[in-house]
Amino acid sequence: MPRLPDLGQLSGTPRRGTLMANRFLPALCLAALLHAGTALAAVDVNRAREADLDGIKGIGPALSSRILAERAKGRFQDWRDLISRVKGIGPAAAARLSENGLTVDGASYAPQDARPGAAGTAPSH
Repeated sequence: MPRLPDLGQLSGTPRRGTLMANRFLPALCLAALLHAGTALAAVDVNRAREADLDGIKGIGPALSSRILAERAKGRFQDWRDLISRVKGIGPAAAARLSENGLTVDGASYAPQDARPGAAGTAPSH
């Protein structure tokens, strides 16, 4: 069985395999960063295509079809509008979809978006 080299012996001239790995390492890192960037990119419900919506975890073909059908009637004004118009999206689903990258006009979901009177008016006592 061959012996492992001492650590002192590793500082010498790199072997061919090491040179190949050093050559491809930057390209591999760039590819990983690009993939991570697209996985975390926000998808706006008012601009997204069907494929964009299907790429959001939690949105399948049926839900993306309902979203697009409602959007064809008019833009979503905010999360509350999306929740009220699209069957299958309630406050809990909106929170999950927002965490997975869905936005409405660039805004992430905040739980108060679903409450009536959330447009900045204080509740009356």
